[in-house]
Amino acid sequence: MKSPIAGLYVIIDPAACGARSAVDVARLALEGGAALLQWRDKQRDKGDQLADARAIAALCREHGALFIANDHADLAIAAGAHGVHLGQHDLPIEAVRPIVGAGMIIGVSTNNAAEARAAEAAGADYVAVGAIFATASKDVTRPASIDRLREVKAAVRVPVIAIGGISASNIRSVVDAGADGAAVISAVCGAADPRAAAAALSEAWR
Repeated sequence: MKSPIAGLYVIIDPAACGARSAVDVARLALEGGAALLQWRDKQRDKGDQLADARAIAALCREHGALFIANDHADLAIAAGAHGVHLGQHDLPIEAVRPIVGAGMIIGVSTNNAAEARAAEAAGADYVAVGAIFATASKDVTRPASIDRLREVKAAVRVPVIAIGGISASNIRSVVDAGADGAAVISAVCGAADPRAAAAALSEAWR
């Protein structure tokens, strides 16, 4: 039985953590109430990421949270992740599912209802939709909106995670639009106190 996919979804990117250890930031995010963590490292080779990914996977198990690896099915398996998150230009679900097996969560980045429906039809366990607000965390991103979020939520049955520029000041609008969860990077990884930042964002679902 797969755990619910809902609540605060923190993407742990070492590049966003500054001088702090990504593993330490992950621990603080979990202590603050994050329900899901995604590991995303666009700079290092996978072998160099593995120790950190495994450490964060262990923290997630301790806290009863889900751990998702970005892009790479092999890293997800090696790290003991609960799932893998795929972009529109990563390997498709039909290629990844035989690799990871039926029990692993697969999430897919989408920008509109058509992409979300296609992901669901291919077997996605959740879809992310964004960028809801302007974001500096990703160089290439397509804009979406709160209205687009509502459209995606109405178009699919799987959980919908909002992403892009979400912060404590706007997360309530995301929840009110029906998002099952909200993914953040800089709002937690770049915060002076990641635990407090995660706690404030998690409040939106309490």
